[in-house]
Amino acid sequence: MADNWHVGNAARDGSDRRGWLIGHFLDDATDVRSSDAVEIKWGVHPAGEGRNQWNTREQRTTALLLIRGRFRLELSVGTFVLAEEGDYAIWGPGVDHSWHADEDSIVVTIRWPSLAT
Repeated sequence: MADNWHVGNAARDGSDRRGWLIGHFLDDATDVRSSDAVEIKWGVHPAGEGRNQWNTREQRTTALLLIRGRFRLELSVGTFVLAEEGDYAIWGPGVDHSWHADEDSIVVTIRWPSLAT
């Protein structure tokens, strides 16, 4: 029987997957963190880091929650700055995006469903 629990540290557990903790991409399908339903990422981004290329043709819904810092989201519908702890944004399929860490930032990203792209 597969273990249906896990306790860990987001920074350590996601270090070999660019911060991704939960999703279809986990090697062991019996791991409770392996999921086709959702992906969760603990993102630690130093000031100045960003995605220069736009992520286009996205087929998932995404929520991004600011834990600490100042984080700028550029969506195809406008530019938004997450500046207070707890600020968040949600966008659906078809909304292109890019991002930039204006300050050292920690964000949690949740995408659903978990799709191989």
